[in-house]
Amino acid sequence: MNTLTSVDRCPGTLNRRSFLHSGLVGLGSLGLADLLRLEAKAARPWRSAKSLIVLWLWGGPSHMETFDLKPDAPAEYRGEFKPIKTNVPGIEISEHLPRLARIADRFALIRSVHHNSPGHVNTTHTLMSGYPGELVESPPFRPKHPDLWAVTQRLLGPRTPGVPTHVVLPRIRYNGSAYLGTGLDPFVVSADPSLPNFTAGNLTLPTAEHPRLHGRMGLVKRFDAMRRDLDQSVGNTRDRFAQEAVSLLTSQTTAKAFDLSAESAGVRERYGMDAVGQRCLLARRLVEAGVRLVTIDFPCVPGQKAFSWDDHASVWNIFEQMKIRLPVLDRVTSALVEDLSARGLDKDVLFVVMGEMSHTPKMSNFKGQPGREHWGRAMSVFLAGGGLPMGQVIGSTNARGEEPRARPVSPNDLLATWYAYLGVPVDTHFTDTTGRPTPLIPAGGPIRELVG
Repeated sequence: MNTLTSVDRCPGTLNRRSFLHSGLVGLGSLGLADLLRLEAKAARPWRSAKSLIVLWLWGGPSHMETFDLKPDAPAEYRGEFKPIKTNVPGIEISEHLPRLARIADRFALIRSVHHNSPGHVNTTHTLMSGYPGELVESPPFRPKHPDLWAVTQRLLGPRTPGVPTHVVLPRIRYNGSAYLGTGLDPFVVSADPSLPNFTAGNLTLPTAEHPRLHGRMGLVKRFDAMRRDLDQSVGNTRDRFAQEAVSLLTSQTTAKAFDLSAESAGVRERYGMDAVGQRCLLARRLVEAGVRLVTIDFPCVPGQKAFSWDDHASVWNIFEQMKIRLPVLDRVTSALVEDLSARGLDKDVLFVVMGEMSHTPKMSNFKGQPGREHWGRAMSVFLAGGGLPMGQVIGSTNARGEEPRARPVSPNDLLATWYAYLGVPVDTHFTDTTGRPTPLIPAGGPIRELVG
C-alpha cells in the first residue's frame, strides 16, 4: 500500500499577493512557484509519459440517442433516431454520428456504466472521485474527496518540464483537491481559440515583459537572501522553484503549443472553425507538447439556445437539439481520433468522451414536447487510443436501456482504469483532514478488457 500524507504549505512560501507583485499573474489559487514546489514534493518514481484528454458533455448525453440505441423497444423508449452499422461488425451507433461509424475500430464503448447519484454536481463528484454523495453542497461545490485531476497532479506532476500538467478549455465542472492541499488547480484558458485574436494570456507573457519579470525575480532573490541567513535550504529551494515558474511563463514550448496558426487551413477546418472544434485541435497540440491532462467542456453548440446536454422535456425538444449537437460531436470527435492516430499519438494519449449521467430511457412529455430526465443507472462512455484495445463494446443494457444487463461498470472501475493507464498506483492511500488513511478509491478495479 502506498501511503502519502496530505500536502502542507511549505514554510517561508510567498503568499499570492507577493507573487502578483512579482509578475506571476493569473496562474491559479497559489503562485506558480508554490505550485511547482508542491508538485516536486509530490513527485514519485512511477511518473509516466501518458496523457489523457476528456471531452466533457455537461448535462449528460442520452445513451438512447448516441451510443446505445434500442430500435426494438416500445416507441416511448426508442425515440426518433435509428442506429447505423459501423466498420466493426455488430457495433451500431446513432445515425447522426456517421463519421464515427466509419472508424469504430479506433474506439471502444462502455455501455454499462451505472451509478445512483441524482444531480449534476453530485454525479460529477461520484464519477471523478469515486466517493458518491460526499461533497460540499453549495457553490463553488468543492468536493470532500480529491478528484482525478488533483490526484494525478499530486502524484505525477508535469509530464514535460516547462509545460503545465493540466490545461482546462474553457472551464472545469466542480473540481477540487480536497485534503490534498492547495496548488493543484488546473490552468484555465477561457479564451475562444476560433477567434483571430486568440491568445492564452494566462500562460504566456509578451516578449517585452520578460526583462521586467526577470528584474522582479532579482528583487525577490535579494529579499530571499536575508532568509538564507536563517534557513539556507529553504532559500535555495525557493530560488529553484521561482526560476522554474519563470521558465514556464516564458516557455517557447508552451507558447508554440497555443499557436494554432501553425496548423494548416485544412486541419483546422476538419475540426471545425468553432470554439469546440478549435479547442479539440488545441488539445491535440497540448498533449503533443507534453501536457499530461486536457479537459474540454462541450455544453452546447455556439450560437444555439442549448446550454447543456440536459434534455428535460420542460426545457426543449430533445430530438431537435440532438440534430444540432450530434453532427458537431461527430465532427470534432472523429477529427481528434483520426488526428491522434495519424500523428502516432494514439499509443500514449487516451481520449474520453462522456458526461456525468445519461437521461431516462422512457420518454417524458411537456406540452407536446419530448425529452428525457436525469438517469444514472445506465450510461455510455466513449474511449479512443491510449494503446488500449479498441473496436469493442464493453457491457450492455437491457432491452429498454434501463440498466446494465451484462458486465456492469461502476464509476470506481472507470477511475481505476484511468489511474492504471496513467501510471497511478490504485492502492494509494492519502491522509485526510482527520488524520485517517483514506484509499484513492473505496472499491472497484481496472476494466480488464481495456488494461488487463
